[in-house]
Amino acid sequence: MNLFRDARRVVNFAWPILFCFLAVGLGLSARGGPDVFSEPQQNLERTCFQTHAPWQADCDLRSDVAIVYGFDDSMASRVQSWRDHGYRIHLMTGVAWGNYQDYFFGKFDGLNHADEYQTDRNGRPHGHGGGAYYMCPSTNYGNYLCAGVRRALEAGVEAVHLEEPEFWVQDGYSAAFKREWQNFYGEPWQPPHLSVDAQWRASNLKYFLYRRTLQQVFDSVLEFNRQTGRHVRCYVPTHSLINYASWKIVSPESSLARLRGCDGYIAQVWTGTSRTPNVYRGEKRERTFETAFLEYGAMQNLVRSTGRSVWYLNDPIEDNPNHGWDDYQRNWECTLTASLFQPEVWRYEVAPWPERIFSRRYPRNAPPEERKTMPPAYATELQTVWNALDDMQQTNVAWNCGSTGLGVLIGDSLMFERGDPAPSDLYLGHIYGMALPFLKRGMPVQPVQLEDVGMPGYLNGVHCLLLTYRGMKPLTPDVHAALANWVKRGGMLVVCDDDGDPFNSVREWWNTNGLHYATPRLHLFEQLGLAKDAPNPARVGNGQVLWIHRDPAEIAASPDGDTLLADAVRQAVGKMESSSTPHFQWSETNCLFLQRGPYIIAAGLDESTGGAARTLHGRYVNLFDSELRLQREVTLSPGTRCVLLDIDAPEVAGRTLLAAACRAVPQKQGADAISIEVEGVANTPGAVLLRAPRSPRSLLLAGQALEAIQYDADQGLLWVRFTNQASPRTLSVEF
Repeated sequence: MNLFRDARRVVNFAWPILFCFLAVGLGLSARGGPDVFSEPQQNLERTCFQTHAPWQADCDLRSDVAIVYGFDDSMASRVQSWRDHGYRIHLMTGVAWGNYQDYFFGKFDGLNHADEYQTDRNGRPHGHGGGAYYMCPSTNYGNYLCAGVRRALEAGVEAVHLEEPEFWVQDGYSAAFKREWQNFYGEPWQPPHLSVDAQWRASNLKYFLYRRTLQQVFDSVLEFNRQTGRHVRCYVPTHSLINYASWKIVSPESSLARLRGCDGYIAQVWTGTSRTPNVYRGEKRERTFETAFLEYGAMQNLVRSTGRSVWYLNDPIEDNPNHGWDDYQRNWECTLTASLFQPEVWRYEVAPWPERIFSRRYPRNAPPEERKTMPPAYATELQTVWNALDDMQQTNVAWNCGSTGLGVLIGDSLMFERGDPAPSDLYLGHIYGMALPFLKRGMPVQPVQLEDVGMPGYLNGVHCLLLTYRGMKPLTPDVHAALANWVKRGGMLVVCDDDGDPFNSVREWWNTNGLHYATPRLHLFEQLGLAKDAPNPARVGNGQVLWIHRDPAEIAASPDGDTLLADAVRQAVGKMESSSTPHFQWSETNCLFLQRGPYIIAAGLDESTGGAARTLHGRYVNLFDSELRLQREVTLSPGTRCVLLDIDAPEVAGRTLLAAACRAVPQKQGADAISIEVEGVANTPGAVLLRAPRSPRSLLLAGQALEAIQYDADQGLLWVRFTNQASPRTLSVEF
């Protein structure tokens, strides 16, 4: 928890210049530095949430940023309601769909745009009801979005989030799409389901159209910034590439990081995406933690070496309202833990739609008398973790589990091969079949973005890469030169491919303009200097290439496929000769374990290696424990998910405030007293955990004595409990 997190209660951002003078003169600081405005604006933004509602007490999560959703007529008043309660304000609006009936039916430009709906081959438009349809985005639609965003800029928002640019694989049959096809390819439209070439070209066009639309909006914001001298930022909240491919959606994904004016992403990963079943050892089931681990990793790898940033979404429930609270809590702990295994990321969207979290009753399909509001313990747990997320930018980071430096290559064209007549494996076995055998062995495998491998420094720290062209293809030939150079410098490339993908025959760079390769793998091997009769594994410079002649989806579907793949890679690793460059070192564990400063992120793995579960010894507080109890021993048995605060870690040695189930900002601290400003979601159980040299002599909250305290003299710890309010109060403790 950041001891001096922000100055929201001191400063109204309408007069930052005046506050700068006050800060310099009085030594005020948002985060312990000399000047709250000396850092870039975005460095003060660590947590956020999105909402369509105006301010209300049970939605007041006390994050740094409130993201107001939608630019309808109520937008300006909603912006002001959150600003009045001390928040920085961003805007989020849908790119692919929304309540944009004023555009559909001519209010915007006098024209009817019903032919721009995404439409399937049976003529059905794709929508959410009430006239909210997914769009085949024309440039005129881009102009409409620019106009709506401009209204938000004029209302003073500090960043714009353009959500979910999505074009469904099943669609591509509208009149608008046929026009775009003719303009893009210079040839008549073809029904995408009739050939792999038409399906590929349809997906490639969908990929382009939303990139074009987003560039229109980015350019409009950049022009506004030029005219006003402001620096409004633009982000794209988007599902991971893995999820979009799984759900059969095409989106611009990695290409957005190269657009003018794109500052980064929100990784929209949550229970709803991560509980999508996959197949491992021949068994299809939900693997929420492992899927979330790979989804978050894929999103982090979109911004590596780009200078862009990424926020990670966590959702305490999910879009499906028919689960119970135990299900929501268990899966949130899985996704939250998975997100913290990416130490480069320290910005979080802690909740979408808080209005559906703290007051609604679930499951919605149960009889009314069986529906329940959020359990108090879960509300306490959530706020404890949210407060700790402010402290995740740590420099002392270390893995203590299986081999690191392992990556699985994924490319945007994973989304291009998902439709008829020859869709790739239904459960993305061509990706999970390569990734899960290593992740389940405690190796924190990274999904590595194929399009970015040529960026300077992008592959730093990656020593072993797995690649298949089953289910995806390289969009440009230059990635092969980059991969070949990486191998020659000492990397190990494992190619898992049987050359049997029907999409090898689509009209693309490897078989056009004078090139005649039956598969892009042949071009890659040519770049590597590998002949057809080369040994396997083959030495290439200081590195090595292993070709496994199998479809990875077959590996996923086989009960022992994971063992065959892992054994083959381990044996190849053992054959690598020592050189001046580091190589992949093989190590297996039955857990994942990452230290982030004073925090230990840990997960016990099922379907893993044998052996006893790891047991940790020390003084820990599991932030998933609403009681914030001290634990001297933690066992990482299969299925365990925990975020531990090591209270003896050097990073917290000087802290009195250790954990809090609310927003807690120390105001004054001395040898015999501390005062803390506390504020949380209204009417939820709050708590703070303090170091205490002795039992408190006086303990007051807003001037009233508190009796809900517990003191442990042997451990020097004090627990204080109270009911949260959505307004700041002072907790004063004297010893």
